[in-house]
Amino acid sequence: MDVQAARYIGAGLAVIALMGVGVGIGNIFATLISSVARNPASRNQVFGIGILGFALTEAVALFALLIAFLILFA
Repeated sequence: MDVQAARYIGAGLAVIALMGVGVGIGNIFATLISSVARNPASRNQVFGIGILGFALTEAVALFALLIAFLILFA
């Protein structure tokens, strides 16, 4: 097997994490919208936690993308 082909396979496997991140972000915002719809008075408390969850989940996506780029170009 060629080294370049192995790099492509490794980068593809590293990017699989982005699928989980997409599901996680969708779940976070669906729950945020549902909770604010049920109790609008709690928006100020719930919104900050939702944004924090989004940022942490997005960080996982950036780490996965970084690993994929390191595999391809390093």
